[in-house]
Amino acid sequence: MKRLVNATIHSLQGLRYTIVHEAAVRQEVIVLALAVLLGLFVAPSPAWYVAMIGVLLILLAIELLNTAIEKLSDHVTPEHHIEIGIIKDTGSAAVFCLLLLAGLVWLAAIAVRFGFF
Repeated sequence: MKRLVNATIHSLQGLRYTIVHEAAVRQEVIVLALAVLLGLFVAPSPAWYVAMIGVLLILLAIELLNTAIEKLSDHVTPEHHIEIGIIKDTGSAAVFCLLLLAGLVWLAAIAVRFGFF
């Protein structure tokens, strides 16, 4: 049980740090908070609601991993390095893919909810 409590504390510390220091994480947390409420009105069913919020949670998780990669990369070598740049760009591309997926899920939910499908 102590391990679970410690893991939770460390996870919340990491989330708090990134919310304070990373604009992208802050923006995604705000969008998630708004989506939790908006999704209640937009989601055509409970399953859709889970998908709509779930995709935003996955997006936040990928953003946190991307931030961790960037912080580690900057710690390893603060100078510009071509391979490190590629690593950072790849992490950014992962976030971009999830942004596209989140947009598709939300657009599909809206289309179903308002009878476009």
